[in-house]
Amino acid sequence: MLNRLVGVKVAITSNKPQTTRHRILGVLTRSGGQFVFVDTPGVHRPHYRMNRRMMHTTRSVLRDVDLIALLIDVTEEFGAGLQYAIDLVGRTKVPTFLLLNKIDCIAKPKLLPAIASFSEKGSWAEVIPISARKGDNCECFLDAAYNYLPKAGPLFPDDSLTDRSERFLAAELVREQVLRRTRDELPYTTAVTVDEWQEPEKDEGTVRIFATIMVDGESQKPIVIGRGGKMLKAVGTVARAQIEGMLGRKVFLDLHVKVRPGWREDPPVLDQLEIND
Repeated sequence: MLNRLVGVKVAITSNKPQTTRHRILGVLTRSGGQFVFVDTPGVHRPHYRMNRRMMHTTRSVLRDVDLIALLIDVTEEFGAGLQYAIDLVGRTKVPTFLLLNKIDCIAKPKLLPAIASFSEKGSWAEVIPISARKGDNCECFLDAAYNYLPKAGPLFPDDSLTDRSERFLAAELVREQVLRRTRDELPYTTAVTVDEWQEPEKDEGTVRIFATIMVDGESQKPIVIGRGGKMLKAVGTVARAQIEGMLGRKVFLDLHVKVRPGWREDPPVLDQLEIND
């Protein structure tokens, strides 16, 4: 959704819960004003220090924004997890939109009953069915949001898209490929750090990036590497191409896999990953 609204990729995506671990800021500047979107880690009950920090980030953002948009998959069954998220945003004092995503993935006869059912679960300023993938009703969301936002000067230059560094985005693009190519618990026990970033001496030269994929246990390392290194090569090939697209320059990407048991409970590692308190 954030990528659709901003118009470029500033946040990674996957079908895994808790893909977003950080506060990701996206900026959209138009003639009528500037939208500053703040994407947060998904609402969940934390079991590790990392997840507690993620939820701290989410709660902190909820206290600071002028408008909340709770994004829900309209194809999901309503359960305790969604109720927990609705209760969390319901305790805030700012207008809250309910955005029902993936309307392109549900049969039309089921859509209106689903919208009605979710609408009854909370007190919403607006309920807007959308498709982030196709862009359906995203303009409607922007038009509605504009009416709830305060009048103020721009917070960022007109050409700003995010406050995240290229180094951070490169690490996230590598992690995205790991998420998309692994399953079970592995996506939740991996992280990526950029250890070295070498700028070329000439503008047309190659950017050299050295990164580490961190896993929690020895048994996970060969899974990320793959037979004959095929998995690691596939991750690197796609991530490198995406980083080149982001930078507009050639990239050499060197990936290694490192075992770091218990890193999700390790404050210095979490600080290094910018998963902050």
